[in-house]
Amino acid sequence: MAVIPFAGNPLDRASDKRGDAEWIAARRRDSESLVWPLWRLQPLLLGPEEHDARSVEPAYLRPGLAEEIAGPDAISIFLGLDNGRALLALDISAAQAPADDGPLAGLGHFRDARTAAQLLPLKDAAIMGQAKALIDWHQRHGFCPNCGARTTPSDAGYRRHCGACGADHFPRTDPVVIMLAIDGDACLVGRASRFPKGMFSALAGFIEPGETIEEAVARELYEEAGVRVRDVTYFATQPWPFPSSLMIGCFAQAESREIALNDHELAEAFWLEKSKVRALLAGERVDGLWIPPPVAIAHHLLKRFAEMP
Repeated sequence: MAVIPFAGNPLDRASDKRGDAEWIAARRRDSESLVWPLWRLQPLLLGPEEHDARSVEPAYLRPGLAEEIAGPDAISIFLGLDNGRALLALDISAAQAPADDGPLAGLGHFRDARTAAQLLPLKDAAIMGQAKALIDWHQRHGFCPNCGARTTPSDAGYRRHCGACGADHFPRTDPVVIMLAIDGDACLVGRASRFPKGMFSALAGFIEPGETIEEAVARELYEEAGVRVRDVTYFATQPWPFPSSLMIGCFAQAESREIALNDHELAEAFWLEKSKVRALLAGERVDGLWIPPPVAIAHHLLKRFAEMP
């Protein structure tokens, strides 16, 4: 099975080193280390700004080049080791226009993470997803949810500590089920109201406390489309850094094709024949429909369905 974007991170995360403040400080000074700056959650890229995936790559910098524009409280994340060399992410959101002015001017361009993930090689997209999710988490969790005091980053970016009440807070990942209900040669797809007209995808929803993956799949399909299912099977997972979810891809066998749409959840839902899925994957125009691009696990669910005998 092909690697799904944001999966397949090649780094040795060296989690046992995160608590060693001296070791981390040394890596941040080491001239062999590489730093990937993100400006307002957009990674710095090398290559043309046009959509040309073959020539876009991460703009890794040597330590010291971007730190002066990052600000004194900038978040620095130790991402891991690549053949013994440290890779770090640096939040430079404090800079006004780093691509046009200052030490980074002319070195590359910043792109939103969704677009960057479609242009970067898969291994770099996975590293970028890790960096984006962690910096995003720090930006959202500057204060302690226990007492309201300001927290400080620790463990190379993988913990925030509250000095007032002593609480420690760690990055969270929200599990989401995304699934195709199948009946014979057709699968159930839907369109949320926020989707462009004609765009359909697999149904999805967050797993609730005290719920298994299988239970969440069955509940979400019934809540959104009124479809009862059985025989839930696992397909694959995808880290999804928007802001920080784990998409758990599944298939399920539908008990019938009757749809009772919950219009608070979906604008439309229908059964899509396998022949049309194959045509859409081949780039053909089918009834004005289009499906998610390969950056999304929904695309890979549809692709696997199309390959089923």
